[in-house]
Amino acid sequence: MSAFRTSADGLLRLATSGTLADRIADGIGHNVSPNERRSWERSLPMLGQDLVDAGLGQVEMLIEYQLPLTSKRVDVVLAGSHPTTGDDSYVVIELKQWSQAESYEGSDRLVLVEHARGPRLHPGVQVGDYCEYLTDFLGILTNQRNPVRGAAYLHNAVDRDVNDLFARRPTEQSRIFTKQRRGQFLDYLRTHLAPAPGAAAADRFLTSAVRPSKHLLTYAASELKERAHFTLLDEQRLAYELVLHAVERARAADRKSVVVVSGGPGSGKSVIALSVLGELARQQRSVMHATGSRSFTQTLRRYAGKGSTRLKNLFGYFNSFMSAERNGFDVLICDEAHRIRETSVNRFTPKAKRDKARPQIDELIAAARVPVFLLDEHQVVKPGELGSVDVISAYAKQLKLDVEVVSLHDQFRCGGSEAYEQWVLDLLGLDGGEPSVWVGDGRFDLRLAGSPAELETFLAVKQAAGETARMSAGYCWSWSDPRPDDSLVADVRIGDWARPWNVKSDRSVGDAPGSAFWATAPEGFGQVGCVYTAQGFEYEWSGVIIGPDLVARNGRLVTRREESKDPAFRSRKSVTDEEADRLIRNTYKVLMTRGMRGTIVYSTDAETRAWLAGLVAVRQPVEVVYGQPVAGMIE
Repeated sequence: MSAFRTSADGLLRLATSGTLADRIADGIGHNVSPNERRSWERSLPMLGQDLVDAGLGQVEMLIEYQLPLTSKRVDVVLAGSHPTTGDDSYVVIELKQWSQAESYEGSDRLVLVEHARGPRLHPGVQVGDYCEYLTDFLGILTNQRNPVRGAAYLHNAVDRDVNDLFARRPTEQSRIFTKQRRGQFLDYLRTHLAPAPGAAAADRFLTSAVRPSKHLLTYAASELKERAHFTLLDEQRLAYELVLHAVERARAADRKSVVVVSGGPGSGKSVIALSVLGELARQQRSVMHATGSRSFTQTLRRYAGKGSTRLKNLFGYFNSFMSAERNGFDVLICDEAHRIRETSVNRFTPKAKRDKARPQIDELIAAARVPVFLLDEHQVVKPGELGSVDVISAYAKQLKLDVEVVSLHDQFRCGGSEAYEQWVLDLLGLDGGEPSVWVGDGRFDLRLAGSPAELETFLAVKQAAGETARMSAGYCWSWSDPRPDDSLVADVRIGDWARPWNVKSDRSVGDAPGSAFWATAPEGFGQVGCVYTAQGFEYEWSGVIIGPDLVARNGRLVTRREESKDPAFRSRKSVTDEEADRLIRNTYKVLMTRGMRGTIVYSTDAETRAWLAGLVAVRQPVEVVYGQPVAGMIE
C-alpha cells in the first residue's frame, strides 16, 4: 500500500489509544525515525480533530501517501465526495509544525525557518507541486477541472510570525492556514468535502492508473522542442525511427516489443532518447525516461527540464517501477541501461515490497508496451549491474516478445575518433585486441603527464580559455566527509600534490557543486571526479589519473583490487576477482572516453608510466574537425 489509510474518526481513536505512530509505521512498511513519529503524534491528531469538528469524521485520510513513481511522500491526502457535485474530491494537506518563518532574501519561493539550517521551500509551493504532480500522473484525475486542491496547515503559528508566507498569491492548490485561521480552515474543508464516507473515493485514488496526462505530454513536447536542437545521423536516425515504428506496431497489433540500442561513448544514445521522448510526447503517447544514475537523472532534470517542475517529472529512476501498472506506459525509455541492477530493492525499500521483489529488468519490461533500452556494455562499472544486449534480449525472448537490436557504430565524442576508442579498448584488454602504439589520427589529442600537477595545469589552461575540463581518477583513495566548516578534505594525495574528491551528496559544499553537477557546473574544476559522477557526461578535455588498482607488469595491464577503496569491492563473496578485474577495466574505459577534444593521462605507478610512454607516439597533428560543443554535454 502506498499510504496508511483511516477515517478521521478512526485516527482519533488510534491517537487516544497511543498506537497511532506504530500503526502508521507498520502500514507504510519502512524504517521510521523518532522525529518522524513525534511529528505524526503532534500534527495528525490536530488535523483529525479539525475534520471531526467540521463534521467530516468519515472522510478518508491517506497518511504518508507515496507519490507514484517517486520516493516522495505527502503528509495527508483527504478523500471524499464534493458537497455540491457529489464527484470524488481530494485535498492534499502539508502539515508544518513551524511557529516562525520569513522570506529568504526576498524570495517568494524560499523561506527561513527557526532552528532549521538553510532555506526551505515555501509550503505553498510545496503543496502546489504535489497537486500538479498528482494531476499529471493519476488517470483518475484526467479531464477533471480542479480535481485536487491543496493547503499547507501551520497549526502552531499565528499570522504575524509567518507573515512573509502570505506575500505569495495563493491558488486553490496552494492555500496557507495558521492556527489563527482555524475557522477559515474548517470552512475550506467543508467547501471541498461532504460529510459522507470517503472510502470509495480513496479506493479509486489508490488504484488509479499511473501515466503522464495528455496535458503534461503536450507541455513536454513544446518544451523539449524549444530546448533540444538535435540532428540525428545514420544509425541514430535508424534507432529513432525503429523506436517510433515499434510503438506504432505495438499499438496496431496489440503486441509488446522490446528495442535495444547499443553503442559506445558519444554514439548519441541519449540524443536519441531525448528526441524520442519529445516526439512521443508530441504524439500524446504515454512515455517516461529513466536511468539508474542519480547524477545523470538530476542533470537531465536540471537542463532538459530547465525551469519546469512538470517536465522534470518525466525523468525517473529504474527503481521507480516496482509497483507500476503492467503496460501502463506506451514507451519507457531506459537510458544508460548497462546500469540495470539485479533488483530494485535497497535499504530504503519497505519490507512489504522486499518480499515481492522481482528482477529489475522484469519490472522495466512489464511497465510499458515498448520498453527501450540504450546501453554500452563496456560501461558496467559497479557490482550488481548487468545490463547487456544478450541479457535483455534473452529475457525478452523468454517472455516471447519481439526484440529489435540497433548498433550505433559512429563516434560523436573523442573528436569523432573511432580509432581512439578502439585503442582504449585494446589497451585495457576489453575487446580481444592487443595494446598498440597510438600515433594519432588527426582527430583526437592524447597526451601523457609526468605528474598530477602537470595534468592539472594543462587542464586549467583549457578551462581558463573557456573550454570545459575535468580531472577524474580510479577509486583508489579514501573519501572523507566535508569538514564542519564546509571545506572538502584533499583525499586524493600523490606526493606533495593533493585535491579533494567531488562532493559526495547532491548538496553543494562551499563553492564545490553537488555530485550530480560536478561534470556540468564550472565550479567542478579543482575536484577529482570518480566514475560514478563522470559516467554519462562529456567535457572537452579529460584528465585521467590511473591509480594503483591498474598497473603495467610484464608488458600488459593487470588489476589489483586490494588497492581499490570502492566499498563495493570489499567482499570476495559478492564480487569475485574476475568480476572485479572487469569492473576496474571498465571504470578506466569510462574515464578515458569522456573527452570530446582530448585526454591527458597520468599513472601513479612508475613502471606503468614508462610502459604508456612506449604506446603514445603522436605523429599527426590534431585537426579542427569538431564543432563547438556545449559545456557539460550528456551522451
